[in-house]
Amino acid sequence: MIRYRLTHPDILRALGTAGHGAQVLIADGNYPFSTGAHPAAARVWLNLAPGLLTVPDVLAVLVDAVPIEAAQVMMPDAGPEPAIFETFRSLLPGLALGALGRFPFYAAARGGDVALVIATGEQRVYANLLLTIGVVPPA
Repeated sequence: MIRYRLTHPDILRALGTAGHGAQVLIADGNYPFSTGAHPAAARVWLNLAPGLLTVPDVLAVLVDAVPIEAAQVMMPDAGPEPAIFETFRSLLPGLALGALGRFPFYAAARGGDVALVIATGEQRVYANLLLTIGVVPPA
């Protein structure tokens, strides 16, 4: 039995085969999972029911497992910044959120560096997050 916070075998496998510069998409329940990400990316379905699991739930576990060097969010074309962005910032201290419009975000998520797509039951809109894995420095 693993004594580590992240225990999902498919996520561990995808992260274990990814490296520096690989990307992970954590997406809300409205995201087009089949067409909105690179076809070769591993897909993990954690969207058991609306509200289960949320993007912050998944992010909190991932930041404990891999170094994150960049994060991009899907920004609405008009209106205020989605409130969930503050939650993302609290879970990614010291890391600025790069903002992309809806269609540029989809284009980025379809890129060849996307190694893992995690579908959540997140109900808040624009709660999509594209993470870039950083480097683990030598001990």
